[in-house]
Amino acid sequence: MNTVKLLTHLVGNYEILVYGIIFFFIIIEGEFILLITGILAHLGALDFYSTLLFVFIAGLAKTFTGYYIGILVHDKWHQTTLLKYIEKRVSSMMPHFQEKPFWSIFLSKFILVNHAVIIYAGYKKIKIKEYLRAEFCSTLIWAPGLMLLGYFFSYTAIRISHEIWRFSLIVLILITLFAIIDRLVSWAYEVFEEFYHDA
Repeated sequence: MNTVKLLTHLVGNYEILVYGIIFFFIIIEGEFILLITGILAHLGALDFYSTLLFVFIAGLAKTFTGYYIGILVHDKWHQTTLLKYIEKRVSSMMPHFQEKPFWSIFLSKFILVNHAVIIYAGYKKIKIKEYLRAEFCSTLIWAPGLMLLGYFFSYTAIRISHEIWRFSLIVLILITLFAIIDRLVSWAYEVFEEFYHDA
């Protein structure tokens, strides 16, 4: 019977690769990799504070990458389908983006539209100082918050079972519940913005 110790041993043996995967997926995705990182930190496979510092560095890379992709899109491909999709997505979720860019960028981190918003911020050439302040402030809450949530998921699952398949199933159920709640909050915010914008 495989226990979670097998997983921690495996992660420990390939720690550099694991950090590379974390870095890549924070730039590409973000939320779920942070939950998994928190789980691995709770299991002792990764040091929580070193990993958190690494996550902040990856978050900064994502911040700059997205903004400069937006500038590139503005300069080279401003009539593309991708830009029209991003503009539609940001306009529906953040109708006050032009008037309140700080709060739009800040909130986007928590309602699953951050990638679109950071590219759009670069496209609209939002002042870099305001953009970085919003991204930095939101990342200070978002990164440790999701890692601690993953830590809690791991704590809950390990209290129920040390067997790796049961542990994984419990974690999967908890992450699925988180995803559903996150989608509901995102949907509720979108409805609120539509109502507020129309009023």
